[in-house]
Amino acid sequence: MKAIIIDDERLARKELASLLNEFNSVEVIAECNNADNGIEKIEELKPDLIFLDIQMPGKDGFAMLEELSFVPKVVFTTAYDEYALKAFEVSAFDYLMKPIDIERLKETLDRLKLPEAEIEPAQKSVENTSRFSPDDQVFVKDGDKCWFVKLTDISLFESEGNYVRVYFDNNKPLILKSLNNLEERLDSKTFFRANRKYIINLNWISSVESWFNGGLLAKLRNDKQVEISRRQAAKLKDMMSL
Repeated sequence: MKAIIIDDERLARKELASLLNEFNSVEVIAECNNADNGIEKIEELKPDLIFLDIQMPGKDGFAMLEELSFVPKVVFTTAYDEYALKAFEVSAFDYLMKPIDIERLKETLDRLKLPEAEIEPAQKSVENTSRFSPDDQVFVKDGDKCWFVKLTDISLFESEGNYVRVYFDNNKPLILKSLNNLEERLDSKTFFRANRKYIINLNWISSVESWFNGGLLAKLRNDKQVEISRRQAAKLKDMMSL
């Protein structure tokens, strides 16, 4: 298989190329550092496969695919797993998280050798590994503004209709997510569902006091106050008590 690596980070390209050198089934025929260069090389060389970074200056990986007249098999490579489902919506063959593990890469290449009828979707495996750890950094976008934020710096998630407001530093961007979806992906030992409207970072709680109807009132280090419902208060006590 002839492959092209498209990634704006030189070290990321070199690292992936080095890993691919371990496999006789793949020949890297070009490396590109942006989407426009990638489009040019794909149209010229007609590779069997591209390894495509998602976050790049100018056009991202998704925008690049929309401009191709010839589309080879696509394996997305990225440090952020929030794009996984969108990757499969555009019929990506697979989705690899950086830093790329050689065994995971081997699994992808082995699947590429199979007849089309025998290839199982890789989406399930991505979904099963999509839970964030407390030390992860996440990408947050609100309109034209973007941030890379450590989860430890996020004190609170607040539901607002079909959106969620994210509280960190002095910022409060809105993201198009549901609180239920976030709850499934966040570490439950750090991020706690206080009620239907809020998920709080337990490490940001400065004090807790009894509240109405058996609930609790959590005061956070950023002066926000969040009511913990009676049901969730019982769950929190059971989870955190000695």
